[in-house]
Amino acid sequence: MVLGISKPSKTSFGHMPQQTSGTGVIWALKSKGIEYEYIEEDLSNKSELLLKYNPVHKKIPMLLHNGKPVAESMIILEYIDETWPEHPLLPKDAQERATARFWAKFAEDKGICVWKFFHSRGEEQEEEAKKEILEMLRSREEHGLGEKKFLGGDTIGLVDLAFFVVAHWLGVIEDARGVKLLEAQKFPRLDAWIHDFKEVGVIKENLPDPEKMFAFFKRKREMILASA
Repeated sequence: MVLGISKPSKTSFGHMPQQTSGTGVIWALKSKGIEYEYIEEDLSNKSELLLKYNPVHKKIPMLLHNGKPVAESMIILEYIDETWPEHPLLPKDAQERATARFWAKFAEDKGICVWKFFHSRGEEQEEEAKKEILEMLRSREEHGLGEKKFLGGDTIGLVDLAFFVVAHWLGVIEDARGVKLLEAQKFPRLDAWIHDFKEVGVIKENLPDPEKMFAFFKRKREMILASA
């Protein structure tokens, strides 16, 4: 877990480097200029701090603000946006906010299929997981972008943070498994969006190290196959 405490706001954040959902929270904190520092959590030996502040699920990411915990990545992102309204992640219009929340929930729910693909064993499991991933990507390609540069409009927002976590880790897992699903010719809008998103300064400067991520997931995949 990573814990960050900034002097003016007493903000703490819990995360671990290979944990996907916490990355979006880091990007949100950075984009809003919120100071924090963090401590990595070893989930095989959970800290007393994590057990104290998240006793129900005992999971990360976790945000501490003025000594009070906020858990679950999407809830944390909305909390950050409400507490620090500068550079908003959600639109002002109520209907647009509802649409953004729909697509953020879509990313959170459908992102599970990426992990099903990563953990799949045998041709049947793998093909089923691939099918789910391609359906998710088609839905975003056909219904979620339009002519906008980002999923949330002209600037990055909640939906971009939620879905890029899925897309970024899918790319790492594709490399680790030697399979390509998010192909530019099949998903040109998504491919352009990924490129534009990575070029945003705060994102570009805080992308997880691809080599470390690849090595981590490669080892993890080998362990999955060895235990079969």
